[in-house]
Amino acid sequence: MTHEKEIRRRRTFAIISHPDAGKTTMTEKLLLYGGAINLAGSVKAKKSKKFATSDWMELEKQRGISVTSSVMKFTYLDHEINLIDTPGHQDFSEDTYRTLTAVDSALMLIDVANGVEAQTKKLFEVCRLRHTPIMGFINKMDRDGKEAFDLLEEIEQVLQIATYPITWPIGSGGLFKGVYNRLTQQVQLYEPAMDRTKKLDWDVLPVDSPLLEARIGHEAYQTLHDDISLLEGAGDAFDLNRYLAGELVPVFFGSALQTFGVDTLLQYLVEMAPSPLSREAVERTVSATETPFTGFIFKIQANMDPNHRDRVAFLRICSGQFLRGMKAFHVREKRHLRLGRPTQFMAQDRSLVDEAFAGDIVGIHDPGIFKIGDSLSEGEALHFKGIPVFAPEHFVRVQLLEPLKSKQLNKGLDQLSEEGAVQVFRPLHRNDQYLGVVGVLQIDVVAYRIQAEYGVDVKMVPLPYTAARWVSSGEDLKLKTFLHEQQNNVCLDSHGQPALLLDHDWRLKFHQERYPALQFHTTSEMLTGLA
Repeated sequence: MTHEKEIRRRRTFAIISHPDAGKTTMTEKLLLYGGAINLAGSVKAKKSKKFATSDWMELEKQRGISVTSSVMKFTYLDHEINLIDTPGHQDFSEDTYRTLTAVDSALMLIDVANGVEAQTKKLFEVCRLRHTPIMGFINKMDRDGKEAFDLLEEIEQVLQIATYPITWPIGSGGLFKGVYNRLTQQVQLYEPAMDRTKKLDWDVLPVDSPLLEARIGHEAYQTLHDDISLLEGAGDAFDLNRYLAGELVPVFFGSALQTFGVDTLLQYLVEMAPSPLSREAVERTVSATETPFTGFIFKIQANMDPNHRDRVAFLRICSGQFLRGMKAFHVREKRHLRLGRPTQFMAQDRSLVDEAFAGDIVGIHDPGIFKIGDSLSEGEALHFKGIPVFAPEHFVRVQLLEPLKSKQLNKGLDQLSEEGAVQVFRPLHRNDQYLGVVGVLQIDVVAYRIQAEYGVDVKMVPLPYTAARWVSSGEDLKLKTFLHEQQNNVCLDSHGQPALLLDHDWRLKFHQERYPALQFHTTSEMLTGLA
């Protein structure tokens, strides 16, 4: 198969949603239809010890939530699918934001009862900034919820984007009868699934079939035809180019838990979603079809395998071909290195990779030389545009309960910082270590992982700060003066960059007025190697 054909076969996408919209269940059902798993375990089936395929960390299994992005690969209709299940919980949105830099499209999951929720809106805005094409799936149609027309109007008003329903629901809740496909003019009939863990074949009838009314009932049949008249009279034909430009959301209806509508969604995702897109670097635009290998690190995960204290760097291939054992140019380090033990994933389960192409996501062994945002190439000095680090809003001081384990603590904090789980700040003139997080639940996760993975017991002591701002200036003397005068509130982050910790909003305004030559940044771009 030619190089270009391999690239056109790739689809790399993330699932975004508010917590509890059914995202991890949807991930498992996509894997089920993709043949990657044979049995889907309910996310909440704690008693039977079945956990979500994509939730690999013990804490995720205990709490029933995803706290890290999981990368999974499978083949469907002769296409290579790279699926990333992201944390829905708002406290872990940083990991999701970084993940969205590595995908070419997204699937937005919406709960029929709750509509567009806060976290969905935030993640959608990140996609909008990058003009990422988005498909929508209205989930849990087997439960009572909002009317379909109301949901479409809500998406258009809240997210300020046009919609086009590819499928249309026939009833909802206990009266849910199936969905009508507007492109094929066929109805997929729904019945509550007796076995929701396996692939199911649903009956399909043409919308004009004389058997349809008998199957769904006269009232549902009449309502469906009224809805079809409204839909066809209200809008234009589906425009694929508008979807690819990030201006239109194709919408599907179904129930991930009941395995209904998932096969249709996956089929259209393969047909419509973009193959790997070009990537912007500081120096130039890199086309996915270029022959030379390029890529960037968007995630680092330590200790995915508790039996081996390993560290994996997740690499998004932007162009060219990746081969096992190949050497690549590490742009920030300005040296060539061999990329060891390349793997692809089903959550924590791995398989060795012999080759991969643009669009694929590969895990490579990291002996401690990679940072999030690092660029790799065959020799060209490319810096793919940065992955943001968001200003934390919650701060704690790490109190070590076992003084003899300070070395293990430092190692653990360094690794967790480098994988983006937490931001570590060190005061200028004290030996303390402060942790900053965007969401307070991240503090629990860090304390858990320090104890479980490094054997160190710590106490997290809350600090009064509510924000951090990275400080820079074109005038070195004025920056040094500020750092000296504010030394009690200034820390260095893990990259040695000065950050001002703030306990009140008014202090920032005060510093901005008093030090006009300084800039106070809310994000620190992870654009490494440009110093």
